[in-house]
Amino acid sequence: MPGDSIGHLFRLTTFGESHGPALGAVVEGCPAGMPLSEADLQPDLDRRRPGQSRYTTQRREEDRVRILSGVFEGRTTGTAIGLLIENGDPRSKDYAAIQDLFRPGHADYTYLKKYGLRDYRGGGRSSARETAMRVAGGAIARKLLASVGVRVRGAVIAIGEEGIDRAAWDWDETERNPFFSPDAGAVPRFAALLEEVMRAGDSVGALVEVAAEGVPAGWGEPVFDRLDAALAHALMGINAVKGVEIGDGLAAARAWGSQFADEMAPNPTGGEPLFLANHAGGILGGISSGQTILARLAVKPTSSIRIPRRTVNLQGEAREIVTHGRHDPCVGIRAVPVAEAMMALVLGDFFLQHRARQGFAFD
Repeated sequence: MPGDSIGHLFRLTTFGESHGPALGAVVEGCPAGMPLSEADLQPDLDRRRPGQSRYTTQRREEDRVRILSGVFEGRTTGTAIGLLIENGDPRSKDYAAIQDLFRPGHADYTYLKKYGLRDYRGGGRSSARETAMRVAGGAIARKLLASVGVRVRGAVIAIGEEGIDRAAWDWDETERNPFFSPDAGAVPRFAALLEEVMRAGDSVGALVEVAAEGVPAGWGEPVFDRLDAALAHALMGINAVKGVEIGDGLAAARAWGSQFADEMAPNPTGGEPLFLANHAGGILGGISSGQTILARLAVKPTSSIRIPRRTVNLQGEAREIVTHGRHDPCVGIRAVPVAEAMMALVLGDFFLQHRARQGFAFD
C-alpha cells in the first residue's frame, strides 16, 4: 500500500504483518562494494527484540534476519538488498475475543474506515512488530554512515514523570540497563515505576532522545526537503510517537532571541568556526551545521492494557474491553533502536544526495 517506503536515493520498503508468516524489507540505493553480512544487522535487531527483560512484551521472537539478495561474497552489489525475518511466536488466538471490538487508542477503527476490513491479530500492518524491518534497514544505513564518520545513538531520558540527570549522561550506560538510560541513577526509579504500572495493568509513556554525531555541514535542502523536516517526518512515523522536537523544540517558543541563537566563535586551530551552543539541534535553514543533530520523541502509553475501557463493537453498540496478551508496559523503551534506525535512514539518504551534487565543477 502507499506509504510503505521512505527515502529517495537510499530507500527502504517494508512488508508483512504482526501475525503473518514473516516480515520483509527491500533496501535500494546502497552503493556497491560495502562490506555487509547478517552479523552486521543482528546487533541492532537484538536491541529491539521483544522479551529481553520483564519490562517489555514477553512475545518470544528470535528476529534472526536473512539477507536474500544484493550481497555477493560479503559485499553489496549495488542492487536491491532483500531482507527477511520469520515470525515465530504470534499467538493469534489471544485476539479472538476482541475481533469485533475497537481497541481505544489503536488503529482498528481508522483501518476499517480506510480499507473496509482490518487484521485484528495484533494490529496487522499497524503493529510495532513492523519496526523490526526498519531496524534491519537502518543497520545498513548506519554502516554506510560509519564509513564517513557519522554515529547515531539514542537513549530514554524520561519514563512518565521520572527523568534522568543530564549531568550524569553516559552513553556506555545505555547498553548496561534494560531502559537504554544514559543515567545509572535513573534506572532504579524507572524500574520501580514500571513495576507499579505492571501491577496496575496499565502503561506509561516515555521521552526518547536520539543524536547523530559527525554529520558535516551542508547536508539538506533549504525549502521543502529540509533535513529537519525529513527527520520529523521519519520519526513521527514511528508507532506510538505523538510528538517530535529538533534541538530545543517547543522550548523555543518561550525563549528570547538572545537566548536561543547559537553564537559562533573562531576556531583557535584554524578549522571550522565553533558553535557555543546547540539550541537548533545541528540544523540551520534545513541544512546540517556540523554540530550534533539532536531530536526527541514523545512516545504515548501502550494502548493495550488490562484496565477495562469503554468502546463500541462493529455494530456500534456500547461495550467494555480488556486487552489481554503480551504487551509492553512502556513501548518507549524499545522505540530507542527504532528511532536510531529512522534517523540513520534519513541521514543515509541525505548523504547520498549531497554526494551526488559534489562531482560538478564549473569554470
